[in-house]
Amino acid sequence: MEVVHPAVAGIDVHKKILWVSMSIRLPGEQQPFVRSYRTFWRALQKMAAELAELGVADVAMESTGVYWWPVYHALAQTGRIEVCVANAEHLKSVPGRKTDIRDCQWIAELHQFGLLCPSFIPAQNVAALRHRTRYRKKLIEARMSEGQRLAKVLEDAGIKIDSVASKLLCVSGT
Repeated sequence: MEVVHPAVAGIDVHKKILWVSMSIRLPGEQQPFVRSYRTFWRALQKMAAELAELGVADVAMESTGVYWWPVYHALAQTGRIEVCVANAEHLKSVPGRKTDIRDCQWIAELHQFGLLCPSFIPAQNVAALRHRTRYRKKLIEARMSEGQRLAKVLEDAGIKIDSVASKLLCVSGT
């Protein structure tokens, strides 16, 4: 196979710790090396700076829950690292990898040969709009649920307010 990304790193993301495998060779080392980092913001910035200093141009990681977000943002802030966030389902289909170190090495190897398909990550302003829209939808659903709960409590007490008023939580209902 042809190497698509020569200087690549694979990251296995967890809640409290990251395992990073780099495919570049350091002087005096025979094989790619693996490091672990904490998931606090300063540690993530340190990791991103170290990867950029070592010449890593491409990083791949799996999208596990929400844990990949700060890692992605720390790497993207460097401006020198291209980040590939791959779907975790595509990476889990290979048997035999039972440790975090093997996982990050496998991610790096797949990305080195261009075998990972990156997920769509919207621009920061689009992502902020999507978050606000989803939050607004949750608030509307919560308000509707509370209105239904209030109607049920009133009906259990013998008050059929929804038969008289068109909207329970508006002026006519109060």
